[in-house]
Amino acid sequence: MRNTTKLKTLLIKFTVSLDMDDDEQWKLILTDKHTNEGQLFEGPSYGAVLNKAYSYLLKKLRNERRFQ
Repeated sequence: MRNTTKLKTLLIKFTVSLDMDDDEQWKLILTDKHTNEGQLFEGPSYGAVLNKAYSYLLKKLRNERRFQ
């Protein structure tokens, strides 16, 4: 799946913040639009943090379905 598709999917449920520190480590913060819970992901590239965030979304959705 392309990164733009992953980002679009994340933006349905989360607010996404991207940043890079002085060591060129990417930081992606997901903030849930309904609960305001935040989750931080760090990695060496945009694709790496996006993959971590997308995996987190899939895990969260599986857990939500399990409790319904």
